[in-house]
Amino acid sequence: MDWKGPILDNHFHLNRNGRYLAAALDFQRVGGTDLVLVHCPDFSAPPTTRQGHLDSYANTVAMADEVRALGLGVRVILGPHPAAFAHQFETLGESAEENYWDSIETALQFVHEGLAHGIGEVGRPHWPVSDEIWQTSNRLLLKTMELAAKEGIPLQLHVEGESDETYGELAQLADKAGLSRQRLIRHYAPPNISKKYTHGLTPSVLAGSGAIQELINTHQSSSHGFFLETDYMDDLKRPGAVLGPKTVPKRTRQLLDAGMDEEVLWRSHRDLPEQIYGPI
Repeated sequence: MDWKGPILDNHFHLNRNGRYLAAALDFQRVGGTDLVLVHCPDFSAPPTTRQGHLDSYANTVAMADEVRALGLGVRVILGPHPAAFAHQFETLGESAEENYWDSIETALQFVHEGLAHGIGEVGRPHWPVSDEIWQTSNRLLLKTMELAAKEGIPLQLHVEGESDETYGELAQLADKAGLSRQRLIRHYAPPNISKKYTHGLTPSVLAGSGAIQELINTHQSSSHGFFLETDYMDDLKRPGAVLGPKTVPKRTRQLLDAGMDEEVLWRSHRDLPEQIYGPI
């Protein structure tokens, strides 16, 4: 069967020094229609000033406009990546937390201007850290959830992936913050999308070939649907990392061939994005 509907990749990075627009065109040529462009910092030197955050985010917003000019729909997600800010607790000391909030507030400025659709990827370290950094990360994540609840915006989360308890812990934080669980999007999510496992959060499933059968097995017990993503990194040193730009269109057709109902795929690629992020 051939899929004629929309195809959205929910977590896609671009880099002007990478393949950049060529990667977006690869996605488009195989049927991709919409991208969620997630800000990717310079991990070697992430911003340490409000102006630095402003300039960095403005570049991502400008890239989104250039991708739209190709004919793709683009939503933008801006925020302090945990792999950048967690290391700053070690390098910046006490000023690291102030820098985190500078980053969040600057991202929110773009949301208010209609240039971004949510905050992310935020979360907590996915590698071993000290108890102090872990507790600080959770405290900041809770406060960021409280801000998202107040602003009525979604958060894309980058968290550890090894534990079955992760979803439950995130759900508890969301409830404490007063944030709708549905507006909490777990990027790089496992393919088990049953409500019992996700606790009602929105899974953004990494679209590897191994995800197909588990999605087929669990989608009927999902609370409200799922996204597909590649987490494409656009890093010339690691071609195709994490997954290549053609992957989500390919997986969408494979899911259709495997028996997934068209209505489920329409929800993933059109209805759920509009519900969570708002219209393009």
